[in-house]
Amino acid sequence: MTQTEFKDLFDNHFDAVRNYIYYHSGDSELATDITQDSFLKIWEKQISDTDESNIKGLLFKIAHDLFISSYRRQRVATNFKLSIVESNTNQSPEEKIQFLELKSKYEMCLKKLPDKQRVVFLMSRIDNMKYHEIAVANNISVKAVEKRMRNALSFLKKELSY
Repeated sequence: MTQTEFKDLFDNHFDAVRNYIYYHSGDSELATDITQDSFLKIWEKQISDTDESNIKGLLFKIAHDLFISSYRRQRVATNFKLSIVESNTNQSPEEKIQFLELKSKYEMCLKKLPDKQRVVFLMSRIDNMKYHEIAVANNISVKAVEKRMRNALSFLKKELSY
């Protein structure tokens, strides 16, 4: 693999691989590190296969394996902290407590979601991806995306209702 081919591969797939790992880990720094390590492994292997889909699949496989290894080493629960900035500072103490309780409950519900549903939910709600884009990124059908999204929303509605 030449430097030009590697640069093209990196430019074309870095964001997709990083987002894939981010949705599994909830940690943007870890996702960036794992993605960089994945590309490094591809470079070290000097794969001469010109079929980009094979290299792309291998890249995602390496990234997933590195994430699993990292997860096992750290033994830390998946942490999905969403940075929610309070825009209204004129809230009463009771409203602030309710907001923090709801935020905490939402984060716990995200952790409880099955991995496949969580990935689809976050791709849709955080990245504003369309169902067909999610389907392509995860190599599943649009119907599977619809079902996972429906199940995720149903689960969150049930868990968050008082």
